[in-house]
Amino acid sequence: MPGPFIQDRETSRRFFIEVWKKHRAGRPLEAMESLVRDIILEHPEYHSLLERDEDALAGEFTPDRGETNPFLHMGMHITLREQVATDRPPGIRAIYTRLLEKFSGQHNLEHRMMECLGEVLWTAQRNNSLPDETAYLESLKKIK
Repeated sequence: MPGPFIQDRETSRRFFIEVWKKHRAGRPLEAMESLVRDIILEHPEYHSLLERDEDALAGEFTPDRGETNPFLHMGMHITLREQVATDRPPGIRAIYTRLLEKFSGQHNLEHRMMECLGEVLWTAQRNNSLPDETAYLESLKKIK
């Protein structure tokens, strides 16, 4: 169920930074880079951070200080888009299509879906188990 960034933190963060640099320089992007660029463009609040390489690489973003980890946040958008595109777990595309009619845009819907994804990943980590895809899909079905 995890997305494309099953790497160490620095490698993942460098990927976002490099995609942003390539975009700003007008250089061509590969398919995954284009997806990442699109998500970065939807988050202007992170642009200045991505332009400060060392701050972005070293940043500690902790919920107890009221901070959102921008890399985790954008990575969850990527994960959701890949899940819908591949219909993995099976049924997520149908749920997404149904929910999209109720929400004002893909981005807003993804934020609601992230709550479900985050919960299932947290539970799996806490239980040292694989994410429960059935529980995840059931949680998504309850989004109103």
